[in-house]
Amino acid sequence: MTVSRDPAAGALAGLRVVDAATLFAGPMAAMHLGDMGAEVIKVEHPDRPDPARHHGAAKDGVNLWWKTLGRNKRTITADLGSPGGREVFLALAQRSDVIIENFRPGTLERWDLGYDELSARNPRLVLARVTGFGQLGPYRRRPGFGTLAEAMSGFAAATGEPDGPPTLPPFGLADGIASLATAYAIMVALSARDRTGRGQVVDTAIVEPILAMLGPQITRWDQLRSVQPRTGNRSVNNAPRNTYRTGDGQWVAVSTSAQSIAERVMRLVGRPDLIDEPWFASGAERAKHADELDEAVGAWIGQRSRDEVIAEFEAAQAAVAPIYDAADIVADPQFRALGTIHEIEDPELGPTLVQGPIFRLSDHDGVIAHTGRPHGADTADVLGELGFSAADIARLRAEGAV
Repeated sequence: MTVSRDPAAGALAGLRVVDAATLFAGPMAAMHLGDMGAEVIKVEHPDRPDPARHHGAAKDGVNLWWKTLGRNKRTITADLGSPGGREVFLALAQRSDVIIENFRPGTLERWDLGYDELSARNPRLVLARVTGFGQLGPYRRRPGFGTLAEAMSGFAAATGEPDGPPTLPPFGLADGIASLATAYAIMVALSARDRTGRGQVVDTAIVEPILAMLGPQITRWDQLRSVQPRTGNRSVNNAPRNTYRTGDGQWVAVSTSAQSIAERVMRLVGRPDLIDEPWFASGAERAKHADELDEAVGAWIGQRSRDEVIAEFEAAQAAVAPIYDAADIVADPQFRALGTIHEIEDPELGPTLVQGPIFRLSDHDGVIAHTGRPHGADTADVLGELGFSAADIARLRAEGAV
């Protein structure tokens, strides 16, 4: 899907966001806002760009993750620890609605750029602070990465095979969840600003949003003194629920969260007799008989191709999905119908596929005006818009402040 849209038509057009964060959770929150039309200005150190620019795969030396993460962002440089960089940052704060940062707690204050100084320039400013463990507590100054949040939230303890070690995801799951929580929190703060006329500080600890996604584990511990065990691809709440290999060497996932779906699956695979078992009427009881149910479902699926399995499950109105990789996603007609994948003309890579915004609005399309831009590409233009003269910019460059 080739997309070229005017950011001014976005739902958040007119909102200015400063992305002064690095790596994933904070910059991804800014990306979500930019997708909806906000003007996003990415601030990076003159000599130490966001490490995300060097994270993951590259083509001919061009980083691919940055093309998505940096989309819709104008990029400038400023050393916030220098007098000149502080001058630039205060000018940005005065003319912006939101600043997103993920320095260790106390760092902005050490540079005399804490919320007191920023809000003195702009009382309507929302400052979103994204760190591993938040602005309070004994761990607040620890380095905070998504991996630590995945470990401490209970996610890793509940993930993996029953007889295997705790398992971490192979991607930034906690960061991604925190980015959504931060974008939501920013919009809540902006809504409050509409009523009060005042901005405020958003404090996102990366460990908390993923913890909230893990269901009632805290209440379960409080009331039952038990924790969810590792069950691999199975569930303690229903069965059959697993991944199954098809006859042509592909994989599918089956879910039977609803009783009616579980019954349809067993009729489809030729085992209606199991439906009459007393234990079959409860998802939790079915889960205790997962070996027997998996054997029946797995044997049936193993005799058919993936396309045959999908077709017969759909005809039976039972729940199944193919297990996709990126190639499958790009080719799938459902993703094409949703407009999930956008083709953007990139100056370095040419036509480039990226995932589009994560939802649709009936009156405002999401916006991808451009992919991630080079380090500092817009410094002179943005500073000029902020009122810095050509001589000012030359001075700041000579000082190493930008």
